[in-house]
Amino acid sequence: MTDQIARAKAFHALHKPGNPLVLFNVWDPGSARHAAQAGASAIATGSASVGGALGFGDAQTVPLDLVLENAARICGAVDLPVSLDFEGGYAVDTGELAANFARVIATGVIGCNFEDQIIGGTGLHPVAVQAARIAALRSVNDHAFINARTDIFLKAPRAEHDATMVDEALARGSAYADAGASGLFIPGLADEALIAKACAGSSLPVNIMMTPAIPPRARLAELGVARISHGPGPWRLAMKAFEDAARAAMG
Repeated sequence: MTDQIARAKAFHALHKPGNPLVLFNVWDPGSARHAAQAGASAIATGSASVGGALGFGDAQTVPLDLVLENAARICGAVDLPVSLDFEGGYAVDTGELAANFARVIATGVIGCNFEDQIIGGTGLHPVAVQAARIAALRSVNDHAFINARTDIFLKAPRAEHDATMVDEALARGSAYADAGASGLFIPGLADEALIAKACAGSSLPVNIMMTPAIPPRARLAELGVARISHGPGPWRLAMKAFEDAARAAMG
């Protein structure tokens, strides 16, 4: 546990606005080892990538036991902090969430992504409900990095993204911070001015997810981003390279 706490503290320290932590998301022990060999400072899974690699989909379709087994194997494969994409925690009830997160921490991971969309339903959990859910995770472990994800921007077409939505994300982030969150993850946010507004207004380090529409790393650093995730992109790249090579071999 002492080593796990040390890795958690090191992971917290990597979140620096203006010098963002880059997470090239992995899906299994092999991809984690390659990320480490490429110079990664930390390792993070992506739920869609893990789901695809294991023959499932996204949105908690992978059985939790299998998610945890995979996480433990990743932790055993690298000597780096490992963060798990925990999606919605595989529960709504705070007691069940706490029990599930205790199992997550037991794998050796030092934190998680935890989203506020209603898995299997529509919309987002009310702010107070999601804050209570975050507090349940925090009650399990004092040192874990809880990356509170809000799906406000993923739920709306990009043409509708505006400053009012940033204000909503920041209000959620403030409530999540009070409940014990360590970071604010805003996937889908791509506009430079809106990213800058989010970073300037957040008390938590802001995490942005890379897509083709997102500014490059250097620009994100200038805007104040503290963490850059690549989500399912790396897995898709690997699978495309594999399929292209397979087609060429069989063609």
